[in-house]
Amino acid sequence: MKRDVRILLLGDAQVGKTSLIMALVGEEFPEEVPPRAEEITIPADVTPEKVPTHIVDYSESEQTEDELQEEISKANVVCVVYDVTKEATIEKIRTKWIPMVNGGAEKGARIPIILVGNKSDLQMGSSMDVILPIMNQFSEIETCVECSAKNLKNISELFYYAQKAVLHPTAPLYDPEEKQLKPACARALTRIFSLSDQDNNHILSDDELNYFQKSCFGNPLAPQALEDVKMVVWKNTTDGVQDNGLTLNGFLFLNTLFIQRGRHETTWTILRRFGYDDELELTDDYLHPQFRLAPGCSTELNHLGYQFLQRLFEKHDKDQDGALSPTELQNFFSVFPCMPWGPELYNTVCTTDKGLLSLHGFLCQWTLMAYLDVRHCLACLGYLGYPILSEQDSQTQALTVTREKRIDLEKGQTQRNVFLCKVLGARGAGKSAFLQAFLGRSLVAQRENRGEPSLYAINTVQVNGQEKYLILYEVGTDTTFLKPSDTACDVACFIYDLSEPRSFSYCASIYKQHYMDSQIPCVFVASKTDLPEASHQPGLSPTEFCYKHCLPPPFLFSCHGQGPPSTAVYTKLATAATFPHLNAVELGAVSFWLRVALGAAVTALVGFTLYRVLGKNK
Repeated sequence: MKRDVRILLLGDAQVGKTSLIMALVGEEFPEEVPPRAEEITIPADVTPEKVPTHIVDYSESEQTEDELQEEISKANVVCVVYDVTKEATIEKIRTKWIPMVNGGAEKGARIPIILVGNKSDLQMGSSMDVILPIMNQFSEIETCVECSAKNLKNISELFYYAQKAVLHPTAPLYDPEEKQLKPACARALTRIFSLSDQDNNHILSDDELNYFQKSCFGNPLAPQALEDVKMVVWKNTTDGVQDNGLTLNGFLFLNTLFIQRGRHETTWTILRRFGYDDELELTDDYLHPQFRLAPGCSTELNHLGYQFLQRLFEKHDKDQDGALSPTELQNFFSVFPCMPWGPELYNTVCTTDKGLLSLHGFLCQWTLMAYLDVRHCLACLGYLGYPILSEQDSQTQALTVTREKRIDLEKGQTQRNVFLCKVLGARGAGKSAFLQAFLGRSLVAQRENRGEPSLYAINTVQVNGQEKYLILYEVGTDTTFLKPSDTACDVACFIYDLSEPRSFSYCASIYKQHYMDSQIPCVFVASKTDLPEASHQPGLSPTEFCYKHCLPPPFLFSCHGQGPPSTAVYTKLATAATFPHLNAVELGAVSFWLRVALGAAVTALVGFTLYRVLGKNK
């Protein structure tokens, strides 16, 4: 909505333009009228819409043609004043003033016009019979007000209608020639209907209508008023009322009726409550409310966000099978300008046995979006009507900003529930298979259902009895690691092919160049353990390398079996991410190296004892 309104009064000399302005300001008819009134500003607190209003007079004797054109270009609305007692001034509306204001403008860019019939105190009848054909000829004419500066009749109403024409314009909503809503308006109202239809039965029940009414206007409708509304729709449409509720066609008809009866501020109140601007686009303030994310922090959905999304999932799960089919998912996103998720979705999250999107997978995808792109997540929650349906100020209430990782390390504990693991390895090491195995898919299952590949996989794991989300991201071998963000993550997973010696060398090189001196926990994983282990190149073996760098020993992994792959390695990664302040020894690597050391000590002790026994026997 515009922050101020600029009203320009035009018309022939002596029709009373200046008198109208002075009568409004002075609340009495002026005895002396100057050739032209100075521009006045009415403060916001004394206008019905609480918006500052500037009123500008025009005088042909005082202003040049260029000055007039400049004023027209600055005006939000033009009041064309005529004398109800002089037909010549009425005729000039058609022949001079409207062509001057909107002559070269396209239909959608024309300045709204209010016709003002002044000096009604001098005429018994009305000029409307003559004015109506002009109003029908020019669609930019919002309304006509007959008034009198002398007896102050309709003076405040005149400027109210002028202000209303700017703040609640008809042009974006309604096509008077076609006598129907414009497509953009119909689309916006259809989205609003879909959001308000909370049980997804394509009908607004009395409860849903009252919730909608209260959301938009502050109060529910009285029972009789509700019945009266439905009766009006029922009498004027064939399918506007069904099962004692309002259908989409009925909802659209009702808004058309508001506009046709000059109550388009009602429709604008609805549209603006649901985030629309004057061009019927969702405002940036609505889609992207102010949200501060400090460096080192991350974003997660909180319980309010998950509850809201689960309710919507259940709303669109029409067959109640616990999953969204492609059709149901498309209906879910019908309130969006385009589908936000691509076909790679089904290789990013867990699906049902039939390959459909489960509630768990659905919430995982939203968790991924909130973590990776909070701005996009806020917009998506806005499209879903989160502020209205959750009765919150904005969709930022659905998100939590985590504490800085630096503080987590200092305090030795984290409150985070979502962790990012970067999966690094040479080409052919099995990174993609590792991601898919996280979704419970064996190598056989992966080959049977390839689908669109995804660089991400997200699932939940249990860490010390608590559920955590773990995001796996496959890092390409062409990554240059030039920026800190290229290495940044909560845990790094270096995966190498046990049967290919050069595969480990690649991981060792990346680790030493970019991760060795960081505080990021690192885990080495030996993949393809179902294949024979190749002899490694000269130098440290993977086990020796991990020992030297105080890392946990390599974790052996394979997804070659028939059943779902083991989740142990993913739990290990999530645990390392949850406790980044602990070093590798504290995380349990000590148990491995302790066993090695104890084994060596026992061997030495046994050897020494045998030596002494043999010595005595000699």
